[in-house]
Amino acid sequence: MAENKKKETPKKPKFNTSWLYGGIVAALLAVLIFGNNDAGDANKINTTQFFNYLEQGDIKTFDVITNTKRVKIYLTKEAEEKAEHKKSVQKSISFIGSKVPNYNYEYGNDKIFEDEFRKVIRENKLTVEYEFDRESSQLSDLLFSLLPFVLLIGVWIFIMRRMSGGAGGGGGGQIFNIGKSKAKLFDQNTEVKTTFKDVAGLEGAKEEVQEIVDFLKNPEKYTSLGGKIPKGALLVGPPGTGKTLLAKAVAGEAKVPFFSLSGSDFVEMFVGVGASRVRDLFKQAKEKSPAIIFIDEIDAIGRARGKNAMSGSNDERENTLNQLLTEMDGFGTNTNVIVLAATNRADILDKALMRAGRFDRQIYVDLPNLTERRAIFEVHLRPLKKVQGLDIDFLAKQTPGFSGADIANLCNEAALIAARTNKKAVEKQDFLDAVDRIVGGLEKRSNLFSVEEKRTIAYHEAGHATVSWFLEHADPLVKVTIVPRGRSLGAAWYLPQEAYITRTSKFLDEICVTMGGRAAEKIVFDQISTGALSDLESVTKKAKAMVMIYGLNEKVGNVTFYDPAGENGFVKPYSEKTAELIDNEIKNIVETQYQRALDLLASKRDVMDKLAQRLIEREVIFKDDLEEILGKRPFADIKPNVKSEEEE
Repeated sequence: MAENKKKETPKKPKFNTSWLYGGIVAALLAVLIFGNNDAGDANKINTTQFFNYLEQGDIKTFDVITNTKRVKIYLTKEAEEKAEHKKSVQKSISFIGSKVPNYNYEYGNDKIFEDEFRKVIRENKLTVEYEFDRESSQLSDLLFSLLPFVLLIGVWIFIMRRMSGGAGGGGGGQIFNIGKSKAKLFDQNTEVKTTFKDVAGLEGAKEEVQEIVDFLKNPEKYTSLGGKIPKGALLVGPPGTGKTLLAKAVAGEAKVPFFSLSGSDFVEMFVGVGASRVRDLFKQAKEKSPAIIFIDEIDAIGRARGKNAMSGSNDERENTLNQLLTEMDGFGTNTNVIVLAATNRADILDKALMRAGRFDRQIYVDLPNLTERRAIFEVHLRPLKKVQGLDIDFLAKQTPGFSGADIANLCNEAALIAARTNKKAVEKQDFLDAVDRIVGGLEKRSNLFSVEEKRTIAYHEAGHATVSWFLEHADPLVKVTIVPRGRSLGAAWYLPQEAYITRTSKFLDEICVTMGGRAAEKIVFDQISTGALSDLESVTKKAKAMVMIYGLNEKVGNVTFYDPAGENGFVKPYSEKTAELIDNEIKNIVETQYQRALDLLASKRDVMDKLAQRLIEREVIFKDDLEEILGKRPFADIKPNVKSEEEE
């Protein structure tokens, strides 16, 4: 019964300071309106009565209020004792302390009234005192004088509350919590649904992170053998590979307090705020140890110091980094606080931050391979309504070089395409269309080309396809289209396969294939067009990489001028003579492969014409069409290479 009574008892409303402010304002208004109503309480008299009382000598004093044309009349003591004036005697005192007048009289014209009462006083030789005044309320004057100060105080309170993030303020409240950490805390009271089961394709990285979680759960298991718990782990890898997702899984699995924030959360316009937030973050983590701190995009504050010549002597970002270095190296190993960080720009981080004792481990999160892509597809296909028997292995093979984020986007795009065509389930073709949409862009069938333009585009793409079909190290062709997508007027789709190294022959064949489009235009039309811009950008980049990065050019030699950290700044790491040699070799590589494409297409002119004609008729052709026109590919049994991550 007692429990039922407790449930039935209505909750009392919580006290709000706004009620207090409202009450004070209401009280002041009431006093302003009702507290000075002395004139209204007096008896009103007419003109005849006023002058009769004046002639009889009953009036001691009167005040002429010029702005309201009103007269306040005060009687003598003898007159107040008369029977006719008994009702006019007011014993109450007004709020502001002045006596209430006996009578109240309103006059008309100022000049006539003044001449009249002066004449009566003069003729009757009266000693009546009178004065001219303007109506004013002492209380209202006081309120109006205080109003500016009240407004200033109100604005100040509002600004302080806004800067503190709300009425609660937290951590000291008001403006003084600006130096507090903005880290979001995940603990046993916070439900984090992401676990290691949701992280697919990162087996090596996941194993290392799981070990860190195990450190915090069972520290004695490792310290009993004399080992020390690592202080930090840095997740490094290309964008979209799952670094932040891995950290979310740690938060869901660790069962210890997990502080999560971004590197940009330390950056503020006020001097010293970043360092203050670092101190506060580590203070909170130590109080709740064992704990994990996760800093996403740490390159926002961890960039190498002293590399920016334009920065001032007191760089706020460097001060924040210095404080982070101190905190990471300052707390002892027995505090059980581990720092996780993620970045895709490890090459620009400060060396002091990367040393052992701060980030003891660097966990590389690479782009997924074929097996890992299959596992990632299985995770992202769970919520989709897909057809029975969908070949996941086929989808994994069609997406080389895709990151986890790309695959998630692909699955979502496929579902949208299926819904757009009113399908009940997502099919294989929807995924292929989604790949085309993501890689090439949206189809633009509304573009109207002239007959000559369409023919030029068809021969351009036929040139790419023909050259790739007859070169040993070129990637196998999947589809050719002259339907414009994104910024391209046409495209040839290739299917590169997994490989970790790339040889010179692979580079040269790729450049030759890319120049095949312009070579076809030259052979057929005896002139070239602007349609090869993206091709020229691609071949120039590859030729430059061969000469300047990978040392694949005999004349330049086995040297590299690769500078990922930007340590050279604006200074070239080679002489002017070498620069001239590099320019000549890059141009020579491209021109040689262009001539090679011209020679190949000249010998295959008949099949190229057939291929271009079919493109004009169908707009999209596939591998089967190429085999029908060009015959079986001579190098079908040879596995082509693909670029490794290092080469990008």
